[in-house]
Amino acid sequence: MKIKKIATLALAAGLSLSLVACGSNKKESAKDDKKIVIGASANPHADILNKAVKPLLEKDGYKLEVKVFNDYILPNKALDEGSLDANFFQHEPYLNEYNTKNKTEIKSVAKVHLEPMGVYSQKVKSISGVKDKAVIAVPNDPTNETRALKILEKEGLIKLADKELLNKNDIKENKKNIEIKELAAEQLPTVLKDVDLAVINSNYALEAKLNPQKDAIATESKDSPYANIIAVSSKNKDSEKTKALIKAIQSPEVKTFINDTYKGAIIPSF
Repeated sequence: MKIKKIATLALAAGLSLSLVACGSNKKESAKDDKKIVIGASANPHADILNKAVKPLLEKDGYKLEVKVFNDYILPNKALDEGSLDANFFQHEPYLNEYNTKNKTEIKSVAKVHLEPMGVYSQKVKSISGVKDKAVIAVPNDPTNETRALKILEKEGLIKLADKELLNKNDIKENKKNIEIKELAAEQLPTVLKDVDLAVINSNYALEAKLNPQKDAIATESKDSPYANIIAVSSKNKDSEKTKALIKAIQSPEVKTFINDTYKGAIIPSF
């Protein structure tokens, strides 16, 4: 009888602990469901998220955690591995090229803003001042190098092959014998003093205290298809977190914040 009673008590205690653990797991799960972890470039992406998006999500009961990345590879890798719920740093052509190359299934779910790429120089004040054998630095990833080379073509410095993705080997006419240096996008502001021109993404230009409207001697057309996007894993594209994030980031409040803060250097795309 005594043994039976002890066994019964042990079973009851085990069941009680199990129920407590279950309850604790449910609480943790509910807490996680209301936390959105997003990877972003520092400026303007993280700035927009922290100052304009986070307060809106808090009103809807969500906590936003922004993780800052300083390159264009790790945010997609972290998203694919599941340590992020979303990322915000890239445009769709870059994402498509990344998916193809890495066999990933990351989806664009919202357009947010366009960062017109600009041409900067500490040696000439206009494109007409570019001399023979000038050295021009451009981003080395396929989509951003394509953008950069197309700006140089638009400005009459080179002529390109008719291709979707371009690199310096696709220059078909180069009357000034310009040398193209392909570098990681984040390095371009640091080499500006060493080259004649650098074609720089606006997020890295802003970090280097360069104003695309005032300091660029040439810029990308405003009808560019390279709007920056919110991207998520394909399995999460219809999740409640994703819906809440899209609602907040494409809100009138965020549009006003972008217009008032960046004054045309960054343009809303929604």
